Amino acid sequence: MSAAPAVEVRDLHVTLDRTPILAGIDLTVAVGEWVTVIGPNGAGKSTLLRAVGGLLAAPGAVALFGTPIESLRRRDRARVVATVAQSPVVPPGMSVLDYVLLGRTPYIPSLGRESAADLAAVHEVLARLDLTGFVRRELATLSGGERQRVFLARALAQGATLLLLDEPTSALDIGHQQEVLDLVDQLRRENGLTVVATMHDLSIAGEYADRMVLLAAGRVAAAGTPREVLTERLLAEHYKASVRVIDGDHGPLIVPVRRR
Repeated sequence: MSAAPAVEVRDLHVTLDRTPILAGIDLTVAVGEWVTVIGPNGAGKSTLLRAVGGLLAAPGAVALFGTPIESLRRRDRARVVATVAQSPVVPPGMSVLDYVLLGRTPYIPSLGRESAADLAAVHEVLARLDLTGFVRRELATLSGGERQRVFLARALAQGATLLLLDEPTSALDIGHQQEVLDLVDQLRRENGLTVVATMHDLSIAGEYADRMVLLAAGRVAAAGTPREVLTERLLAEHYKASVRVIDGDHGPLIVPVRRR
């Protein structure tokens, strides 16, 4: 008997403020797989991630590791899935260390305090993300790229087996983009982490994803390997973009071409 997939989405419909956002999405992500969801603005990428993470009600449509998401208590769900949102709410005056420690909340007893193991897990993640020198800094004093790494650190400190990344590199320079994604990929291979991400940078998306899903107007327009999805025809059709697709070592490289 084969193991249950990490994520199983069946006929997912989401309507927000009477506007249909997702219209019958099917998606299966195997344990240990990296799937990146792409698509033009307004396609429903972030909404899909929120539904998979349990932040939007989707009764009967989403299962994580074989368990319907609505049957998971919030604390249990937090041990399974961690989300890095595009713009997380940052409590005023909070230090980097205290913010990343929030990732350990599912393991701390009610009215209890963090353990030595919790602190060790947090400091290990901070070191791997080059954030050790920021532990006493207030989050509000950091640059956008530094904050983005702190948001990822909190998710990684959570120790979840499924990581949902909503535009995880949008505020990072190219060097830190590679560092963050290389780290996520290393953790995925070492620890069997499953990754579902949304990304705008199509070349970077194709470098790291095992599979890609192209959303357009709330539906799956294409799915497959990066080479199957990142084609000049599909990108012209759904992004209205003029590009050249060059085959790279790990996936297609997308080069915008100026229109005449």
